[in-house]
Amino acid sequence: MEIIKGVQMMCRYAMSGPYKDIYACFNCRKSFKQVSRYDLSPEVVAQLEYKCPQCATSMVSMGQDFQAPKHNDTKQWTKVMILYRHGYTFHNCGCGAGYRPADLRELSDFLEQQEAGKGSEGKRLLQRLTS
Repeated sequence: MEIIKGVQMMCRYAMSGPYKDIYACFNCRKSFKQVSRYDLSPEVVAQLEYKCPQCATSMVSMGQDFQAPKHNDTKQWTKVMILYRHGYTFHNCGCGAGYRPADLRELSDFLEQQEAGKGSEGKRLLQRLTS
């Protein structure tokens, strides 16, 4: 839920739908919208694997707010792939996935800051309280 000027607003994905999930193929540098797992039965989801229609490799779920770079923008695709491998996608409730670096050259600083934040005193306290 998002608060704008003191008013609680429902997240955009809660307001309407269904929305399709966006999957990426890093081999082909393409993205494809697929039926959301939330719109399928648990039996179907258990057997589901989204494969790239072009190269048939398994695609990765990037979230509904993912905007794929242009096919020939290899630096941006490299950035997206590295973010994914570090656990950063674009899954959220529609309020924003949080900051993601705009360029590949900003990526190492971003990842260092995120890693440094994992060891912060507040995060350690939260982890102790939830364990």
